[in-house]
Amino acid sequence: MQSFDYTRYLEQLVPFLKAIEKADNLSTKVYQKMAKKFAKPEGGVFAKDQLIFAYKHLAGDHGLKKFDRAMIAKLKMKPVRTMSGVSPVTVLTKPFPCPGKCIFCPNDVRMPKSYLSDEPGAQRAERNWFDPYLQTYNRLQALENIGHIVEKTELIILGGTWSYYPEKYQIWFIKECFRALNDFGTVDGRQAVLDHYESMQRSLLEKKEHAPTSDPLHNKSVTAGKEIDGEHLSETYNQVVSKMYVAPEKKGGFDAYQSATWEELEYEQLRNETAACRSVGLVIETRPDNISMAEVKRIRRLGCTKTQIGLQSLQDSVLIKNNRGHDVAASRHAIGLLRQAGFKIHAHWMANLHGSSVEADKKDFELLFTDPDFRPDELKIYPCSLIQSAELMQYYKQGKWKPYTKTELAEVLVHSMLFTPEYCRLTRVIRDIPSPDIVVGNTLTNFRQIVTEQIKKSGGVIRDIRAREVRNEVVDETQVRLDEIRYQTSTSTEVFLQFVAPSSTGEEKLLAFLRLSLPTKESFMEDLKKAAVIREIHVYGTVVEIGKEKSSASQHQGYGTQLIARATELSSSEGFSELAVISAVGTRPYYRKKGFSDRGMYQVMRISQ
Repeated sequence: MQSFDYTRYLEQLVPFLKAIEKADNLSTKVYQKMAKKFAKPEGGVFAKDQLIFAYKHLAGDHGLKKFDRAMIAKLKMKPVRTMSGVSPVTVLTKPFPCPGKCIFCPNDVRMPKSYLSDEPGAQRAERNWFDPYLQTYNRLQALENIGHIVEKTELIILGGTWSYYPEKYQIWFIKECFRALNDFGTVDGRQAVLDHYESMQRSLLEKKEHAPTSDPLHNKSVTAGKEIDGEHLSETYNQVVSKMYVAPEKKGGFDAYQSATWEELEYEQLRNETAACRSVGLVIETRPDNISMAEVKRIRRLGCTKTQIGLQSLQDSVLIKNNRGHDVAASRHAIGLLRQAGFKIHAHWMANLHGSSVEADKKDFELLFTDPDFRPDELKIYPCSLIQSAELMQYYKQGKWKPYTKTELAEVLVHSMLFTPEYCRLTRVIRDIPSPDIVVGNTLTNFRQIVTEQIKKSGGVIRDIRAREVRNEVVDETQVRLDEIRYQTSTSTEVFLQFVAPSSTGEEKLLAFLRLSLPTKESFMEDLKKAAVIREIHVYGTVVEIGKEKSSASQHQGYGTQLIARATELSSSEGFSELAVISAVGTRPYYRKKGFSDRGMYQVMRISQ
């Protein structure tokens, strides 16, 4: 967008922006009519990001009113992305060997394990050398260009099994994400990073080694013939990736460049506490068998507040048949440890795995919420899709596995969505795999919408968090009430505190919530021995700028403060002398203002009993 010369189009842009200022209701139809009226002289209409760019430079001049973020809101593209209260920034780690041997897992040698090069996020990562600084900075830029506020960012780190990457790489990866957040809007260090990669690439080419590039088309041509065919496995993903990436990168100096110390990470974390663009959450994904007390402490030190963890199934027989590599007991153990440390738990569950069935899946899903060992805070439902590179191809060809019909899949999803309790958020219901990559199975990315409509027509009500988020709907603040939901886990009593209110459509909407953990088992984390733990506070509504105290949005209406007060009262009444919070790096100043003090990897407040 920096290359857009808005000064060439003042005769079209100024009246266009004035018309938008005057418009009370800028519907899609009205906007499209305006866009055609004020089209470019050479033909074609202005893109919204170009309009936003021009408005930021022209506001207060040429007869336009002073800058008003309400104008940006009118022009904002894809507003749903920040309606949950934060700006999500997803980045991928580089291709690297994975300990898993799951028969359903894609084996795209250009990607970290389980991801496909046709997926939008994967394409962005490849174009950015899988570099965390470039991915984070460019994603922030893209979101800001289309009208989003990026001051409160949730970093979501995906790719393979996080715990299997070298520790120095992990520290460097997160350090560079934080550095990009800290630099954004003040310093642009992207060219220096690009220079490093181009230098290392030249070094590899001089040695006649395979050199990774940021050109997807080139990478596709280089890997042609080396792709993994799940039907005729001659080499494993790990073998190919080790030869094409790990070994050459060591010779080119990639591994030396992609490493950092704990002190370097802590420096960037400290900077982020007062940066204009802050991390309000940090997510990594891993496997149950990689979770131990030591691992939990390590990922907490990295700044992690939430873990995505692949349970896939709660049937040992199914896990064995799919070569998952761990049993259900490992999942129970992992979730217990993560919950004791205060983490938000974002589970993955798969339907239609080899060895399961529609009825077995429905019962399996129920266990996620009836068994106290599980009860995740968030959930992704990934029905199994057949990908050419997956070993499952062999089972399909031999008639040992087949995809559910649309009717069967809908039956499982209807049951699952209706069974999900209010305290859980169904983040995804179908994985967004490009249809050309799917050999057989569901190719409808809007299947969740189809199932939702089916449920509504039958009179059912979906009660998970995502279905109830207030988003941009109007609620009557005089009817806001605080509800409390209690449920038991293997290590705690959980209290889900939520502010809800009826919307203009009559549906009850969720404005804010807090997850309070009242431990029934002493935590192995030293800082939490005597404490009840706030595992999450979330206030919904479009992202509001840091420091802005009053707004019509649901953020900054005092819900967070009220939720903390109630959590303090409950913790005291249950006999706890301390209340702790697993704060993200960028939210530490907020909690200090609320009376919490830094203690190790947490923030803690003394409470009276």
